[in-house]
Amino acid sequence: MADSELHPLPGSTADTPGGTPEKTPEQARQHRLAVYRGAKRRLADQTVDHTLKRRLTALLADGAEVYDLDEAGDIYGNGAVAELERRTAEALGFPAAAFFPTGTMAQQVALRCWASRTGDPTVALHPMSHPEVHERNAFSEVSGLRTVHPTDGPRLPTADEVRGFEEPFGTLMLELPLREAGYVLPTWDELVAVVEAARERDAVVHFDGARIWETTAHFGRSLPEIAGLADSVYVSFYKTLGGLSGAVLVGSESLIEQARTWRHRYGGQLFQQFPAALTGLLGLRETLPELPAYVAHAKVVAKAIGEGLTEAGVPWFRVNPEPPHTHEFQVWLPYDAEVLSAAALRQAEETGVCLFRRWFPNPWGPAGLAVTEVTVNAPGLAWTADDVRAAVADFVRLLP
Repeated sequence: MADSELHPLPGSTADTPGGTPEKTPEQARQHRLAVYRGAKRRLADQTVDHTLKRRLTALLADGAEVYDLDEAGDIYGNGAVAELERRTAEALGFPAAAFFPTGTMAQQVALRCWASRTGDPTVALHPMSHPEVHERNAFSEVSGLRTVHPTDGPRLPTADEVRGFEEPFGTLMLELPLREAGYVLPTWDELVAVVEAARERDAVVHFDGARIWETTAHFGRSLPEIAGLADSVYVSFYKTLGGLSGAVLVGSESLIEQARTWRHRYGGQLFQQFPAALTGLLGLRETLPELPAYVAHAKVVAKAIGEGLTEAGVPWFRVNPEPPHTHEFQVWLPYDAEVLSAAALRQAEETGVCLFRRWFPNPWGPAGLAVTEVTVNAPGLAWTADDVRAAVADFVRLLP
């Protein structure tokens, strides 16, 4: 799912009022979530929409399908947590895995381990990647790592850019897909070539695979084939698979043994984590098999959004990328972000149709543009192209 309620796009405020300036930021947020929750039609079901009661009730009802709930809870990583590690390693084709409470911690640990093994603390990554945009310089401030950028284009680096980069680096980190650029992916051949270029420089390759689950349709390859290009991969459970929280790092037995040591040092050896682990197991079983259908239908939705904006006479817009590479993509419009957010909220309130959610000033485009992220999952499969075009027309009519 797009997680803009939790991770606003860079350059945006944490809480856009959405047409209710009299409310406090938290009141405005709760109002938005109540409206989204009450909408009769929406393109995506997002975990932040649900009440605590609904989430806990669902976990109790469904958890027994993936784990024996009569067992005692996990203690420091055994039980359901160990089972999630095992199944994740199996799904990605790696021999070992370690569960972390956050992806931020998992990636710092992974790259710190690689720095000690390569003798080079320099990480080559994209300036739009999550650690550079959303983690407050944690790589350098906490882990003593240094980052460099082989490219600043709105895409992952090419093999020639990696091969010809003027500075040495020990690890190449690739975010698949690159969220800030529009959830974009290279072609399979481009990805293979980039990895080979890093190997030529004696660098290791780490995938920020928070959303790697979404990439199989685009690449036309299985998860083990995709993940197997890298030396290590981090995956998230709440971003795509609907989990409560948590991440897993997969790699060799020796790397994961080292990572477990650093996980403890970083404060990630939590006493019990079974709620997060159970929702991760449920995501692997229930959501993961459905993702190719979501990706296919996202292309239908994106095309219809573009058609609807054209038919409504909007003078300029961008669907990015077109067609989408995953089941998530961006829409750019030349309006104030608060105006668009207010229109989206009003549409959901008045018609019960939730087409767009929050809009933000576009941090990567020209001034005056706003951007929103669109996710298509189970509820969106019921939308036809005509449904999307009609919803776009209703949305545009609400703009000043």
